[in-house]
Amino acid sequence: MSTITSTTNENPWGSFGLATKPPERDTSMGQADFLRLMTEQLKNQDPLKPLANTEFLGQLAQFSTVQGIEEMQGAMSAMASVMESDQTLRAAALVGRDALVQVDTVDLAAGAGVNGEIDAPSAGAIQVDIVDASGATVRRMTVNAGAAGSTPLAWDGKADDGSTAPAGRYSIKATAGSGEGSEGLEVRIAARVDSVSIEPTGLVLNLSGLGSHPLSSIRRLG
Repeated sequence: MSTITSTTNENPWGSFGLATKPPERDTSMGQADFLRLMTEQLKNQDPLKPLANTEFLGQLAQFSTVQGIEEMQGAMSAMASVMESDQTLRAAALVGRDALVQVDTVDLAAGAGVNGEIDAPSAGAIQVDIVDASGATVRRMTVNAGAAGSTPLAWDGKADDGSTAPAGRYSIKATAGSGEGSEGLEVRIAARVDSVSIEPTGLVLNLSGLGSHPLSSIRRLG
């Protein structure tokens, strides 16, 4: 019995007289292809059975749809380019300004202070605790809110004993009321915009001591 050795694994296209796999053909239809195909159809139609008006209008509608989509894509690309340029200009104008953002912690240099505001629910005393990374309270202050709303907050970077607080990360906690009726309040800290990053999601502000925050989280720019 003779043995037949297959070379299909080596070159599956050899049986067709081809040395290699034929190149892939582009089967997508563009605007010019669609128009050419429709013109040939009109030239070669059966005179006894001309293309019905409804069929012709349907094909024209398809052609218009394809053309409209391509034009819309071009317009959207142009709009995206304009918006990106506008974001770049806005970003350049923000560097060096002060931004107010809601945060729980802040990284400070030795002796550096904090300025910001507290969202007070009503008039009255607000307790503010400055807590270091170990959980120890470095400074406890009382801020008096004259009414509900934004109440100024300032810490001079000093501890309760009058010494300069060391560099590090500090938490700032504001509380209204006492006991079971106490309520944690929103604290907003002001920081300088060191730089701005343009991310796919939008502008991101890199704030001194506060890290990176999206533009949407900024409460106020000074």
